[in-house]
Amino acid sequence: MLVSQILKTKALQDVVTVPPDMLVSEAARILSEKRIGTVLVSRNGTNADGILSERDIVREIGARGAGCLAHTVDTLMTSKLVTCHGDDQADAVLKQMTEGRFRHMPVVEGNELRGLISLGDVVKARLMELAMEKDALEGMIMGH
Repeated sequence: MLVSQILKTKALQDVVTVPPDMLVSEAARILSEKRIGTVLVSRNGTNADGILSERDIVREIGARGAGCLAHTVDTLMTSKLVTCHGDDQADAVLKQMTEGRFRHMPVVEGNELRGLISLGDVVKARLMELAMEKDALEGMIMGH
């Protein structure tokens, strides 16, 4: 299955972006309100400049205390993004996320943001694919 097939089930407007100069406390509020784990950091809303997860925030609170909430997002974000493309295989992306120990990956074409897929999105798609394969095999065995 291709990443583009997974993205078809999601809308680009579901991707939440925040500016790099936003306070971490405000980004945390957005994560909480929207019940999401990650925001993409973007100066213009179309290019991904970084990514900030709830894990990033909790890790910094643990290391430096709650004062880090008064810093800007660009001080905590991951700026060396690992991205994928629509024509990438979902299994390869799943492997990359698992080995890199992260749960969200921006999908880009050129430098432009096309979406965001999560580990859960890829697992869900793979489970649907396996269910269809199972049904097809059962149909062949039963002679349907």
